[in-house]
Amino acid sequence: MSRTIIWTGVVALIFLQHVSTFKLVCYFTNWSQYRETAGRFIPDDIDPDLCTHIIYAFASIKDNQVVTTEWNDMSTYESINNLKSRNPRLKTLLSVGGYLGSMPFRNVTKSPATRSEFVASVVQFLRKNDFDGLDLSWQYPEQNDKRRLVNLVKDLFFAFERDAQNNPGMEKLILSVAVPAGKEAIDKGYDIMKISSSADFFNFMTFDFHGYWKDHSHTYTGHTSPLQKGKADSGTASSYNVDYAIKYLIRKGAPAEKIIMGIPTYGQTFTLSSTQTVVGAVASGPGTPGAFTKTEGIQAYYEVQYMKNNHLGGIMIWALDLDDFSGSFCNEGKYPLLGAVKKELDKE
Repeated sequence: MSRTIIWTGVVALIFLQHVSTFKLVCYFTNWSQYRETAGRFIPDDIDPDLCTHIIYAFASIKDNQVVTTEWNDMSTYESINNLKSRNPRLKTLLSVGGYLGSMPFRNVTKSPATRSEFVASVVQFLRKNDFDGLDLSWQYPEQNDKRRLVNLVKDLFFAFERDAQNNPGMEKLILSVAVPAGKEAIDKGYDIMKISSSADFFNFMTFDFHGYWKDHSHTYTGHTSPLQKGKADSGTASSYNVDYAIKYLIRKGAPAEKIIMGIPTYGQTFTLSSTQTVVGAVASGPGTPGAFTKTEGIQAYYEVQYMKNNHLGGIMIWALDLDDFSGSFCNEGKYPLLGAVKKELDKE
């Protein structure tokens, strides 16, 4: 009996030594279930051993309460959280907001009373549906929203603390905050120093630096998530790269270990204005929609040593459904991009 216990302990110790200390945070999008044929993505397509955290995007807000957005969200929640039976270390978070914009958050932060009502609903909703935490995705707060966002993050932090004290047998709920990587957006709506003291980590959206959008003044081709400044980038575009964004967030007060650096599993596409095909070539519009994503300018599919060298907290993936999750497109096995990231993170 004693030898069995000792041997089990040794095996467990060896196993723990080979578990990466970095977070690998992966977003699951609830609209990817509607893609056609081989592009359709559902919870059964997820490998629960690849990610440390899976974030379900997105829940909505109505009447100061967290609510579902899709007709089958409840059953999908259950399927996502059942993955923890296959990987007990896996954590699941529910992301609220995203493409819904600022108005729902402005409504719940009108007063301490509305904020308190929303926060109470968050705790209840997470516990009822077996999530391990919340990802707050307010996109994108304006200058007048800055204090509101700070107060909301603080209230969530204290509510999660109280919930943990009232339920000693349960782990404290996790609180992450999604933050855009653009300098202008950070300055306008995010008090990073104050948010840092309450959030467990930031999901830093270090992608979409280049692409063709109607309100985008830089009408030339460029990498969606360049590590360094491109030759064609000047003026405000000089900050459109991962290196600048990471260092800027740290200067604004974010602890490096709380920054989860975003990596896209997709590419931006362009319609060119000439025969030039190099990075920096003049573009006249977005590329044609992909066969499965059906979104102009996007096609589904960095450098992890950079994350380690800057002592960041880990990597965030947007999104699971845009990698070759079935292995049927690239002939490189299932999840070639996510798998490569995990392999690098697991190295000593």
